[in-house]
Amino acid sequence: MQTKKTRLQYLSFVLNNPMMQKFIIPKIHAIPSKATILGQDAKHISKVLRLTPGDPIEITDGDGKDYTAHIAAISPGIIEIDIIHERDVLTESPLHITLCSGLLKDKKMDLVIKHVTQLGIHKWIPFFCERSIPSPDEKRMEKRIDRWETIAKESLKQCRRSKLPQILAPLSFEKLLDHSATYDVKIAFWENATQKLDTLKKDPAALNIILLIGPEGGFSTAEIKMAKEKDFLSYSLGPRILRAETAAISSCTLIQHLLGDI
Repeated sequence: MQTKKTRLQYLSFVLNNPMMQKFIIPKIHAIPSKATILGQDAKHISKVLRLTPGDPIEITDGDGKDYTAHIAAISPGIIEIDIIHERDVLTESPLHITLCSGLLKDKKMDLVIKHVTQLGIHKWIPFFCERSIPSPDEKRMEKRIDRWETIAKESLKQCRRSKLPQILAPLSFEKLLDHSATYDVKIAFWENATQKLDTLKKDPAALNIILLIGPEGGFSTAEIKMAKEKDFLSYSLGPRILRAETAAISSCTLIQHLLGDI
């Protein structure tokens, strides 16, 4: 059990190290327990942060739980830690936002997942529609999903989140609309929409939100009609035409501001 003195030491350490990252240790089954940090994270702890045995560090399992740990020993490429206490999670959004992005070229999708992870999304679903890029082959898509998951992990560590966003394999637009059946709030952002987002009413019970952002060419009129038939509301992101990746990041920011914790 963590003593009052240990908790105060930990809080003091975090306050004095505002840029401290969290480190991910998946599947922590018992407290207290021992674990090992390897690779780039170990190098970052010893060479960049210059931590030493006895220093506290922040740990998350990536599935919504945070822990206090102390460094037990440091050797080249290996950090041994003692995980001693489970802590309250303070960095997760009360909203469960699912962002659905029309498929873009590689670097643009990388940019989206990097930033929307920091904004607190719960799930990310890329999808194919009329104006999205052609579907890559299965092997290449598997590599892209692996890369997105890696980017999400790095982003989580930097912004101190506790739960990794779920990243789904790309869906067709029709399957995506079928997937949306259980959501409380459904929004499709479209450059030809006339309804402004400031008219969206806040419902404290509506915490499951799905957002649709089209690809570079936007949604077709037929696709917006299909979305409305599945109870999506169509909103504008303002009078200027935004790039698809900008629209994805802006939409999450605005929804978090209007309904969430920003």
